[in-house]
Amino acid sequence: MEWFRPRDWWDRLFAVGVIIKGLDGLVELAGGVMLLLLDPAKIHRFVIRMTQPELSEDPRDFIATHLLHAAGTLTGSAVIYAAVYLLAHGAVKVVLVAAVLMNRLWAYLWMIAVLLAFIAYQLYQLAVSPTAGLVALTVFDAAVVFLTWHEYGRQRQRQRA
Repeated sequence: MEWFRPRDWWDRLFAVGVIIKGLDGLVELAGGVMLLLLDPAKIHRFVIRMTQPELSEDPRDFIATHLLHAAGTLTGSAVIYAAVYLLAHGAVKVVLVAAVLMNRLWAYLWMIAVLLAFIAYQLYQLAVSPTAGLVALTVFDAAVVFLTWHEYGRQRQRQRA
């Protein structure tokens, strides 16, 4: 097994994007596990404690108010949905990133397909309720798709040589 080794700036850019996706997957896995293990009321109290200092300075702080709102809407079925969503999302990302970094050629195409599916869902969400964060995530995912496609072509050429 040969690990992915960046050879030039294209490779390094690709590696950074893929590693960020992998870290995002790990955070999603952790979030999904936390949602399954922690009581929604405890999560809400924790978010209140974490956002209180910021909200005392700026009661309209964008991130703090959205976190507080999200934590307040956690109910039984919403928690299960969010946990399953985060666990599935995170597991797929972590597995694909690991396979790509292990130079598994099949994983490049799966990474592209999965990210395109995520992008399609994100575009739907943008049509329903646009946010700057979702726009940024969608643009980042599109960049990773492009870099993955580019790197896939380079890896195929290297394997032929």
